[in-house]
Amino acid sequence: MSKRARVRAPELQGRTWINTGGKELSLADFRGSIVILDFWTFCCVNCLHVLDELRELEEKHRDTVVIVGVHSPKFVHEAEHQAVVDAVERYEVHHPVLDDPELATWKQYAVRAWPTLVVVDPEGYVVAQHAGEGHAHALETLVAELEAEHGAKGTLRRGDGPYVPPEPVATELRFPGKALLLPGGTFLVSDTTRHQLVELAADGESVLRRIGAGERGLVDGPADRVRFSEPQGLALLPDGTVIVADTVNHALRALDLATGEVRTVAGTGRQWWQGSPAAGPAREVDLSSPWDVAWFADRLWIAMAGVHQLWTYDPADGTVRAAAGTTNEGLVDGPAAEAWFAQPSGLAAAEDRLWIADSETSAVRYAERDGQGGFAVRTAVGTGLFDFGHRDGPADQALFQHPLGVTALPDGSVAVSDTYNHALRRFDPASGEVSTLATDLREPSDAVLVDGDIVVVESARHRLTRLRLPEEAVRVAAVAHRTQRAATEIAPGTLRLDVVFQAPAGQKLDTRYGPSTRLLVSSTPPELLAGGEGAGTDLNRELVLADGVTDGVLHVSAMAASCDDDPANEYPACHVHQQDWGVPVRVTDGGATRLPLVLAGMDEEG
Repeated sequence: MSKRARVRAPELQGRTWINTGGKELSLADFRGSIVILDFWTFCCVNCLHVLDELRELEEKHRDTVVIVGVHSPKFVHEAEHQAVVDAVERYEVHHPVLDDPELATWKQYAVRAWPTLVVVDPEGYVVAQHAGEGHAHALETLVAELEAEHGAKGTLRRGDGPYVPPEPVATELRFPGKALLLPGGTFLVSDTTRHQLVELAADGESVLRRIGAGERGLVDGPADRVRFSEPQGLALLPDGTVIVADTVNHALRALDLATGEVRTVAGTGRQWWQGSPAAGPAREVDLSSPWDVAWFADRLWIAMAGVHQLWTYDPADGTVRAAAGTTNEGLVDGPAAEAWFAQPSGLAAAEDRLWIADSETSAVRYAERDGQGGFAVRTAVGTGLFDFGHRDGPADQALFQHPLGVTALPDGSVAVSDTYNHALRRFDPASGEVSTLATDLREPSDAVLVDGDIVVVESARHRLTRLRLPEEAVRVAAVAHRTQRAATEIAPGTLRLDVVFQAPAGQKLDTRYGPSTRLLVSSTPPELLAGGEGAGTDLNRELVLADGVTDGVLHVSAMAASCDDDPANEYPACHVHQQDWGVPVRVTDGGATRLPLVLAGMDEEG
């Protein structure tokens, strides 16, 4: 990579600031500090992974580093200011956040993907950019270098940052995620932000007991000492044990309802990365953000949102395995092993199929037996990553907006917690129609049936809400949206795709076991590409655009592995950097002939 001129960091522009006590900030307020800009959006599980990666760095370097979240929305709901405020509290973001609904700062920094991290030195110059996950070690090394360099120059200023925590609010639940009706008629709720499980009486309001110390952690034991980290999904096994999707711990926990004891049954506490085992003894295999669980076809199915797959857990032999999905993000049906998902976040078992809320494609999908001993994945409603809205009617025209929950109904239909539309919807396979059951909910994330009623988890109202299932659906005006990200204009013919990756300081590419990089390219519609799709090990590729297709999305998935470059260390630490891009493109004369995507480092041509 050629030496590039120092680039002054553009000013931070947006609607307003969060976590600053009402103060509006500018780059000048951060002069003397090392600034890490975290471009994120709260729908994106990879962004949530990065928030967790940054916690240790943020605490360790609190007097020299200021992390600034730049919230850059994908969905319409994410452009609502209160929704961003809620997300900042929900995910325990303990640094200033710029609410940028028009993507002004995103455009100034030429960001192309969620998440992206940009490092600005104490003098206000951009020194690094990283897309995707897995960069915590590289950031730690860079921060140490910048502390030493600017400490020696006298340009480093130590002290407290501008973070001002919000005032706590007293509610029984705080951003609950999922609910489970227990055999005795009470409810078990994952109280996600407080890292607890809460059992509520049959009225859905009175607290009977809390399970968990209320602090983030991975600790087994009795109810008052056990620790979770943002638990979500809940499922009852045939033996009466409750399985908890302990999302940020990347684990499954088992709750004994009689004693309140909790033990870990799957996961290591580490996040799964490409190349890790995807099957084996449950306590020895890494998981990635399990978001929901459901008992179906004699096994527990796991919505593995972090890697866009469905996994299964067999409590009889204590094993887990990937059961559906390739880890590529998108909407592709077919045999389970070939299907693509995008953050599956809700599961519901019916007699002959497993319903799936595939949140990033705003889709409702299902898995069913294929008649040959396996499973196939089908889409009931939804078209892809960038089409969403609130529209009832035939399934091929209906639209959802980032649903997080599904509930099987007695008549064979499915209720959909249409989270970002603040609605409860229904899809009827018999008629092929989507209708609206209720509106004016606040980020519903799950629902359970109780004696002819449906009890909805209103996550952003911090409560359960009981509704009578109406005879007829509520009619709402149809609204359709596409993502507000501007399409990249590209020239017809051949497009040069360059994924820019430079091993971080003190590291080198890991080539001990073959190629250390991977690149996978596809498109929506598939007809957009006449050549260049598929997998390979080079991070550069010539793509051939087909004649006659003028709009679409390029799906690019890149991975690079690097290890610490220390000849004296027989067992160097290794690191995986990975990112998926969905790049909306428009083919036009005069468009770009090169598409650079920065995985890590700086693109010398900007």
